[in-house]
Amino acid sequence: MSKNALLTLLILIGLVAGALFGEYILFPSGQVGGDHWTKQLGDLILIRPLKLLVIPLIFFSVVSGITRIGDPSRLGLVGGATIIYYITTMLLAVILGTALVSWVAPGVSPHDQQLALISQGEAAFNDSTNLQSKVSNQTMGSAWTNILRQLIPDNVIKEMSHGRPLGVIVFAIGFGLALAWGRERTKAARKVMDACFEGMMIFVQWIIWLTPIGVFFLVSWSVGQLGLTNIAGPIGKYMLVVLVGLAIHGLIVLPIVLTIFGRTNPYQFLWQMRRALLTAFGTDSSSATLPVTMDTAENEGRCSKRASNFVLPLGSTINMDGTALYEAVAVVFLFQLYGYDLSMVQLTIVVITATLAAIGAAGIPSAGLVTMVVVISAVNTSLAPTGVDPLPIAAIGIILGVDRILDMCRTTVNVWGDATGAKIISRLAPDEPVSDESDSNI
Repeated sequence: MSKNALLTLLILIGLVAGALFGEYILFPSGQVGGDHWTKQLGDLILIRPLKLLVIPLIFFSVVSGITRIGDPSRLGLVGGATIIYYITTMLLAVILGTALVSWVAPGVSPHDQQLALISQGEAAFNDSTNLQSKVSNQTMGSAWTNILRQLIPDNVIKEMSHGRPLGVIVFAIGFGLALAWGRERTKAARKVMDACFEGMMIFVQWIIWLTPIGVFFLVSWSVGQLGLTNIAGPIGKYMLVVLVGLAIHGLIVLPIVLTIFGRTNPYQFLWQMRRALLTAFGTDSSSATLPVTMDTAENEGRCSKRASNFVLPLGSTINMDGTALYEAVAVVFLFQLYGYDLSMVQLTIVVITATLAAIGAAGIPSAGLVTMVVVISAVNTSLAPTGVDPLPIAAIGIILGVDRILDMCRTTVNVWGDATGAKIISRLAPDEPVSDESDSNI
């Protein structure tokens, strides 16, 4: 058995064993909170080591990728195609989620069930001071202002220290272009960047052997909080709609896109990316999974380094297919539960704002809950002229209990969307042998 096959098997065992341990050992105890020892161990063993690599890996990979692409006009083609891919697939995901939730209508249920869920959910939101503080100032304007500030950082070291990848990516693109433009003067620096990137990838290969143990503890904690059998009524239907939507997008929509534009067998590529997808499911963070995604895409998925180094770091920051679909389903579900019948205009607002909000969602656990406030506020604004009372932000508490399980699934789709993009862009930016002559032609 190869090392990659063995690692995949160990990760799968860790996931299954973690789910069983959480369901039959932790959940019956009723004492699994946010600071439970399983979460702390998972964080120490896996999340923190992976996050340690994320920012330096993004910097070296983007600089190396830009210098490998070389010609700035080719970078424009690759960058434009990447952005078009991101926006298109997120829109497809949101439209799919909105259509499913409107058709199934999981929030339409007996009045007593609705009242009970609303009461429990608002109480849960009021008890969660951490969530309240995060969502208190969330508006579309503040979300986009935050993105613009990250796109134009005033101190890249500060961006690195705060773990904000967008500013690091922008700086790395500019620095990479400068190194490519410098020709012979910067040839040594380009070689140093390439060598640093290769060293980081070796470091990644060491760290990922911690994955089976880390995902065991993280999945144990996730399942232990809720319990797999403790799902019924409208919440169960809501979860089913989200999961079916993610499955359709991940197993049908993205494979069709990959077949048409990537000219490759999508399910073979899905199998090749299994190690990254299992890690994404266990860690619940596309940013933390990035080192594993890059390693798997290049070594097993046969994506070009030029494409992977540019598409994957950027995708882990702004490409969130799963999050976009989830936000659309969650928002429409909450309005249904409170008795609102959204019109086509309001559903269109959900589609647009959920796509934009997903772009602004950080690649960290439960970030979609925070940016969901933007979507709710946009729909509330459209309802204001009708004199209807707005949906209270505290409604988010209704789905708070099951969010972790769904977050693991949507993170997996986020990472799969990034990998699909890298495979498609590999056709535009294939790897080529680097020679001294090619340096002189930059």
